[in-house]
Amino acid sequence: MNTEAPAAPAAPASLHLPSLVAAVLIMVIGSVYPLLFADAQGRADHSLATALFWAMSAGLVRGVGFVPRFWLWRGLFSGWAVLVALALAAWLRWGV
Repeated sequence: MNTEAPAAPAAPASLHLPSLVAAVLIMVIGSVYPLLFADAQGRADHSLATALFWAMSAGLVRGVGFVPRFWLWRGLFSGWAVLVALALAAWLRWGV
């Protein structure tokens, strides 16, 4: 017979507004001005787009309050990941 008490459910995570706002801004601005993802010659800048899409994805995941259990996904889709991806995008856009 199992005498252990059932595990209590995890507390629901709440919205993380800075991440959600960053994600929605990337989504809206990228839709209205797709040249955001292009280089000076008008060609697609895949590195910049990847960094911005990572920031957008992480912002949406963390922004709605979802926190993955697996450590790798939790790190890649955290609020800090949004900041790192945005810093990478800024460096790729203006630092190179």
